Amino acid sequence: MKQSTEILWNNFSSYLLRFILKNISDVHAAEDILQNVFIKIHSKIDTLKDEAKIKSWIFSITRNAITDYIRSTGCACEVSTYSPEEFEKPDKAQDFENTAAHEMADGLREIILSLPEKYSQALILTELEGMSHKELAEKLSISVSGAKSRVQRAKLLLKENLMKCCHFEFDKHGTITDIYPACCCCRK
Repeated sequence: MKQSTEILWNNFSSYLLRFILKNISDVHAAEDILQNVFIKIHSKIDTLKDEAKIKSWIFSITRNAITDYIRSTGCACEVSTYSPEEFEKPDKAQDFENTAAHEMADGLREIILSLPEKYSQALILTELEGMSHKELAEKLSISVSGAKSRVQRAKLLLKENLMKCCHFEFDKHGTITDIYPACCCCRK
């Protein structure tokens, strides 16, 4: 049975808007993109052959809409490579509790806080508190591109620290399946 556009809106709109805002700093443009995504979903829902792939399908439509916007505005932005798993509903948090990623999540904040302050602040504000790059730029009195660069650099430093800290095994979707700790942050 095909899901209605209203149900899809209720399940995915807030996640999609956050994803769009990770790529587009203009809130009004992001909201317009979200509306266009749902217009396309509504008009094309009957073409979806496998309802089990609906998240991937919605994700694909959203990435394409962001790419179209970026091309039409001449922005030098790159579309994030987030996976459809980001669209999981909050009740999936219970599933997360039994994963290797959850085992090291408590130590992650510690690792973020160990970064130089300007980088830890950028990560905490954008990734944990949901602040947009534009809002971060305004808060720190830097340019939007400077804010984006700072967040990218913070993510790179975090990744480097995590890779020094632990050895990770990933499945074909990039999900952590196992962790071999080299420090106390991710001990099983």
